[in-house]
Amino acid sequence: MTPADRRARERAETQHQILDAARRLFVAEGYEAVTMRRIADACDYTPAALYNHFPEKAALLRTMCRLDFLALAERFTKVAAIADPLARLAATGMEYVRFGVEHRNHYLLMFLAPPPLAPADTDCEGQGDPHRDGYAFLRHVCAEAIAAGALRHDMQDAELVAQTMWAGVHGVVALALTMADDDWVPWRTVEQRAEAMIATLLRGIAAPGRQP
Repeated sequence: MTPADRRARERAETQHQILDAARRLFVAEGYEAVTMRRIADACDYTPAALYNHFPEKAALLRTMCRLDFLALAERFTKVAAIADPLARLAATGMEYVRFGVEHRNHYLLMFLAPPPLAPADTDCEGQGDPHRDGYAFLRHVCAEAIAAGALRHDMQDAELVAQTMWAGVHGVVALALTMADDDWVPWRTVEQRAEAMIATLLRGIAAPGRQP
């Protein structure tokens, strides 16, 4: 490894530590309440060192969101080779749920908190690319299921099917992250709830005789 490679790796590791600390603080205290100095203290860095990596809090958050949404999209590469579109749709849903429960703070900021910043032009890079955009991947799978005749005749809108599937699995993750410690409910496992949700949704949209 060259000195330049070593410096690049060390810089990436430092940025990863900064983003992890900022993510925890944003979830616990809210984006507006957290200052760059507060993030620096949490990382045991000086504010000057932090600004060397991120010139402002907005830049830090945008980097965090870009990396987190890309990480979600990359999870779907595990199921991209599944030939049957309904089976791929089911597997996509399970990967989504696993990402959410494995990366709690990521998910809370991505999907359970109001966006603190207006979108910037650079935030749209990769939009529509199934390799970089998780929603585009989901929509593409739904479109392939429609083209294969796997969905009911009144379920021919790929956007609607994608958003319906997303709503179902999002509900599973949201309950798991916000209500898991509530012992009022005799919770089944997240895996059981996710599998039941996905199976129920697919039964509702699949054409007769086309279960995955």
